[in-house]
Amino acid sequence: MNSSVDVIAPKWRTPQIFLLACVFVMSFTFATWQVLLNNFVIERANFTGVEIGVLQSLREVPGFLAFTAVFVLLILREHYFALLSLLTLCVGVALTGFFPTALGLYCTTVLMSIGFHYFETINKSLTLQWIDKAETPHFMGRALAIKAVGSLGAYAMIWLAMEWMGVDYVWMYLITGTIGFMVVLVLFAKFPDFNQGVVQTKKLLVRKRYWLYYALVMLSGARRQIFVVFAGFMMVEKFGYTVGQISSLFIINYIFNFFFAARIGKWIGVIGERNALVIEYVGLIFVFTGYAFVTHAQFAAALYVIDHLFFAFAIAISTYFQKIAQKEDIAATASVSFTINHIAAVVIPVLLGMVWIVSPAAVFFVGVGLAVGSLVLSLNIPARPDIGNEVRVGKVG
Repeated sequence: MNSSVDVIAPKWRTPQIFLLACVFVMSFTFATWQVLLNNFVIERANFTGVEIGVLQSLREVPGFLAFTAVFVLLILREHYFALLSLLTLCVGVALTGFFPTALGLYCTTVLMSIGFHYFETINKSLTLQWIDKAETPHFMGRALAIKAVGSLGAYAMIWLAMEWMGVDYVWMYLITGTIGFMVVLVLFAKFPDFNQGVVQTKKLLVRKRYWLYYALVMLSGARRQIFVVFAGFMMVEKFGYTVGQISSLFIINYIFNFFFAARIGKWIGVIGERNALVIEYVGLIFVFTGYAFVTHAQFAAALYVIDHLFFAFAIAISTYFQKIAQKEDIAATASVSFTINHIAAVVIPVLLGMVWIVSPAAVFFVGVGLAVGSLVLSLNIPARPDIGNEVRVGKVG
């Protein structure tokens, strides 16, 4: 889509570059928060499975409230909303190291999460509005590659600073958040307010014919919690992985994304959303089963890497929605879908945190059930989804 100021703006000031730059900042700052978290809460705040479960549930509350983004859009354009959200994320990350207590970490996590989830909501909306349907899978793959670059930069910096230079947690969080904050200010100054084209509906919107998309999104959010909360926690608690070792695993994950995510996105455009999601969910059934029985640190690391690889296939959920959605529904539905995505995410960490104390394996068997349910739902996606052809079975008005 052309900007309203394309005549005077340099060629690099495009919506695509703006989105990719924002994604880089988000990834760089959030990756630092994420990779340090498990070691930080265990070493400095003496967290158990209960406290980490509470923290992760609180982290998901802003995601559950993402539907409120549609009300913010009544007074703030999406372009500026995205930048303001990134600034909030950066401040939350910068402050994290200064509050090594349960209450302090709960507060900084919520602040960080408000920025993160609002940005993810608006970023998804703008991507589906600005990028042509034929190009969206490849572009979203490129965005994953850029996320990999941002994350790799963060992990490399953490590894060098903490493993070799002895930099403390508090300074790592502060440095990363400050760098992100400064980059966002540059983006605000250098990029114009792009014309969004179709005027978006600025009210809560739930359409019956999007029911399959909503269901896939909700199960995807639940599945993600198993990976984000408990797979990483297992690596530290059960196998004693250090910050450097966890960083190394993430580096492996994002090296793969850097080289292959764009190609996977392009491949999804060829094989279709249904086939891509079937591949993902069949793979996850085996991965979660492996988590339940793993006894060797190296095998656990392999499962962790394989688990992360399947996230690229989740592009198919968004491109499926883009094909079946009315253009003016995208912003409102992106807000509502993030709330739906976090219905299970708010509850699962707390409940499964208590289950974890009794049986970590049972947590991962829940993951197997989620993958099976997602697989069944994905088989209901038509070969060529479109407006009026949203599902194979269960069409509604």
